[in-house]
Amino acid sequence: MLQCLFVEPRVVEPDPSADACPLGHFPCGNLSVCLPQLRHCNGVTDCANGADEENCVDNSGWPHLFDAFLKTSVEETKECLLDVYPEECLCEGRKVDCTNKGFHSVPAVSSNITTLELNSNQITSLSADLFIRYKNLEKLHLQNNSMSTISNRAFSGLHKLRKLFLSQNRITVLKKGVFRDLGNLEWLILEDNKISVIKWRSFLGLKSLFFLSLLNNSLEHIPKKSFCQEMPRLNWLELEGNKISSLRSSGFRDCASLTVLALRRNQIQMIEEGAFSALHRLIDLDLSVNRIQELPSSVFTNLQNLKQLNISHNPFSHIYEDQFDSLVNLQSLGIEGIEIPNICNRMFHPLGNLSHIYFKKFEYCGYSPNVRSCKPNTDGISSFENLLANIILRVFVWVVACIICFGNVFVICLRSCIASENRHHTMSIKSLCCADCLMGVYLLFIGAFDIRYCGEYNRHAQLWMESLQCQLIGSLAMLSTEVSVMLLTYMTLEKYVCIVFPFHNYRAGRKQTLSTLISIWILGFIIAVIPFWDKHTFGNYYGRNGVCFPLHSDLTEKPGARSYSTGIFLGLNLFAFITIVFSYTSMFFSVRKTGAKTARQSVFNREVTIAKRFFFIVFTDALCWIPIFVLKILSLLQVEITGTIILWVVIFILPINSALNPILYTITTTFFQERLKHCLQMKWQQLGMRETRHSISMISTHTRVSAE
Repeated sequence: MLQCLFVEPRVVEPDPSADACPLGHFPCGNLSVCLPQLRHCNGVTDCANGADEENCVDNSGWPHLFDAFLKTSVEETKECLLDVYPEECLCEGRKVDCTNKGFHSVPAVSSNITTLELNSNQITSLSADLFIRYKNLEKLHLQNNSMSTISNRAFSGLHKLRKLFLSQNRITVLKKGVFRDLGNLEWLILEDNKISVIKWRSFLGLKSLFFLSLLNNSLEHIPKKSFCQEMPRLNWLELEGNKISSLRSSGFRDCASLTVLALRRNQIQMIEEGAFSALHRLIDLDLSVNRIQELPSSVFTNLQNLKQLNISHNPFSHIYEDQFDSLVNLQSLGIEGIEIPNICNRMFHPLGNLSHIYFKKFEYCGYSPNVRSCKPNTDGISSFENLLANIILRVFVWVVACIICFGNVFVICLRSCIASENRHHTMSIKSLCCADCLMGVYLLFIGAFDIRYCGEYNRHAQLWMESLQCQLIGSLAMLSTEVSVMLLTYMTLEKYVCIVFPFHNYRAGRKQTLSTLISIWILGFIIAVIPFWDKHTFGNYYGRNGVCFPLHSDLTEKPGARSYSTGIFLGLNLFAFITIVFSYTSMFFSVRKTGAKTARQSVFNREVTIAKRFFFIVFTDALCWIPIFVLKILSLLQVEITGTIILWVVIFILPINSALNPILYTITTTFFQERLKHCLQMKWQQLGMRETRHSISMISTHTRVSAE
């Protein structure tokens, strides 16, 4: 049965008559061997020729174009060819580097200079005709100064300037015609300024502009007429990190040459129909980390050349099935951080050239079997192949489950066979064993479904987490956990009253004990089934991961579900844990105080024994619950927690009490050990008497036969 724990995904030998590999499989460089999607680009070479790990880097879109944008120019001689330049600056050829020299104004240099670097100085403004002498200047670097004012004639005469860097300044306004003489400018970098308004007149004269970066400014609107009206050759537009809230249909009307458009980290909520209709040459479009809830169904209609599209981390409420139909050349699609309730194969099937896709949940990969590389390929809990991603945990889930079930059933049987003076306490112990045994049953079900979906879990992941089976075993684990916690608390308080107040008249009778135990089970059952009552409030409470346990909170969790799980784990369970720790501490000091009045060695030994037992009870409770409390707090603080940690907690840490309670509350007790020893002696004596009788009978028979 457990052999499936080690099964490798199968390799398909395609039909020679077929033209391609089966759906969900991709060739090893040729059609002789086909590997399933999960074994491509996973860091392990499975093809003999290594083709499964080739072309795994997603360089669609702007990475492919970047080398062309960074053309290296011919290196100039190291010998300075300028007559005039500041002594503290470095001169090579016709290039002067005055980076971080403390200049408050532009220093005087020879008029034949081609590159002037004034980065990280203290220049606050650029006056009119400041660079008019430098007719041959091609590159001007003014990054990281304190410029807030630029005259509209500051760059007059720079007809040969190709690259202008003005990033990391305090520029708030670009005056009309400020770039009028920069007819050959190709690069304009305005990153990390405070520009809030852009008008098309600001770019008068930039007929040759190729690259424009307005990263991390305060732009709120795109020019109404057209961003590219004065920049017909604009190829790359970087608008990331602004405050743009909407995209009008006229905003990019004249941007026919645009190939890269980055709108990441804005506040876009609305995109008009036809906003990208003029961008026929667009290759890379980034709309990630905005506030888009819905895109027009035909917003990508004219983007047949688009190769990379990123719409990740938007609060989409709906994605149309035909949303991507026109993107026939798309190679990379980013949909990370998006819940897609209506996801289906139809949504991605038309994307015949798609090679990389990025989802929020790895189980979504089952809906895009035509894509060679799909990420993420695991959530830390489950993987493409298996419900439990870690092979160690896949084995130990059975080991832990068997230990829990055997230990608790063993104690129930022994407690039933061996009479106890305190029958009410025995009832509580049996009830606790039943609750803990349910945790073992839960783990057995997880192991069984892991085997059921062995090698092909990804195909069933979404259905599994939404299934009734997942909901039921999740509620079973919750029932076991909460009943166990409440029973431990009740037993602790009962013992606390007996030890700390030994002369108190109240002692729970059979009816009171039975009523309390029934009440605890009813309350535990209510806690477990409440999430089933209102799907709108709790959502898929138990089906948020492959192990169906609602321990971790994230941004997509329903507020009601988050509040409920917080109330259970950080309310009820934390209160119970504090109560148990306080009670056992008080009991220990009470026993110690009583023992201090007696100097006998036996009393001292009894104190040591009690102290050890109390320590292990509190220690195991802390070992189990403190990591869970910490994990829950971190998840509420939106700290990223890997699924692997959650899996270890559910398989190993959470069942600690269920596995150790039989030992701590029964097997290690002196009374139980004495009774067990007595029963074994009685059985041994009975067995000895039977053997003696048998021997006597045999001797008598032998004597009688001899006499005859």
